[in-house]
Amino acid sequence: MSSVKRTGDFDEKNRVEGGTLYLVATPIGNLADLSARAVKVLSEVDFIAAEDTRNSMRLLTHLGISKPLVSYFEHNKRERGAVIADRLAAGESCALMTDAGTPAISDPGEDLVVLCAERGIPVTHIPGACAAIAALTLSALPTGRFVFDGFLPVAKSERRARIDEIAREMRTVILHEAPHKLRGTLDDLLAALGDRRIALCRELTKRNEEIMRTTLSGAIEYYREHDPRGEYVLVLEGAAERVAEQDDTAFWQAMSPAAHVAHYEEQGMARMDAMKKAAKDRGMSKSELYQLLLVDKEN
Repeated sequence: MSSVKRTGDFDEKNRVEGGTLYLVATPIGNLADLSARAVKVLSEVDFIAAEDTRNSMRLLTHLGISKPLVSYFEHNKRERGAVIADRLAAGESCALMTDAGTPAISDPGEDLVVLCAERGIPVTHIPGACAAIAALTLSALPTGRFVFDGFLPVAKSERRARIDEIAREMRTVILHEAPHKLRGTLDDLLAALGDRRIALCRELTKRNEEIMRTTLSGAIEYYREHDPRGEYVLVLEGAAERVAEQDDTAFWQAMSPAAHVAHYEEQGMARMDAMKKAAKDRGMSKSELYQLLLVDKEN
């Protein structure tokens, strides 16, 4: 029978306990958003694991906190995760920080939490800023049901498959995007999804916070004239019911748009009729399908 340690049942409320991993959310732009509890935990743990120790050191110096730092990031998470878990198992306490926002959301902290769970090491969370949730609340799009999809894949086939999934997703979709990839991502989304509503959020909680509520075509038009700057959170309107209820087992699901059209042409349909039929299968207009065919041809 496994034992369960209740991380909240301490003699002193919020006391830092040895042998515990603390996931500490840090500000995404405004230092005033750091909670008093987060400062207390960072001040009292035995050591801190950080995605970028230099970045975290600046925050800790600002707070007047001096603690041993170890790096923990995507490319050393396997070896360093084991070391951190061993120290926790030996009774030390550790705070995990990401560069900004909540650890273990779309970052390697997820793996450390899994490792601790497997070894029976207590993990607790110090809530705070999360860019995805902040953007969702500001988007003016439905918030009752949503899905976080992080960054789109870079590999073309994986990227196309992910965007096809998003095209059928009825819930509001939250994405992250880097400024140098924003224009390409907007083009890809418009070609696959049609002209949906979108909120583009940048510089969240900072002096120059910007929330643009528009459509995919409107965003593309705007960024023809303006250079994207800063990291973006994209909040995208979910699919209409007619698109979302497409049968996921339909024969064309694994086909590219070009192969889908070719399938009907091989049955004797004229090119334009084949495009019209394929577009209907996918729940989009013929012009939207045409844009997908252009993207396939370029790639």
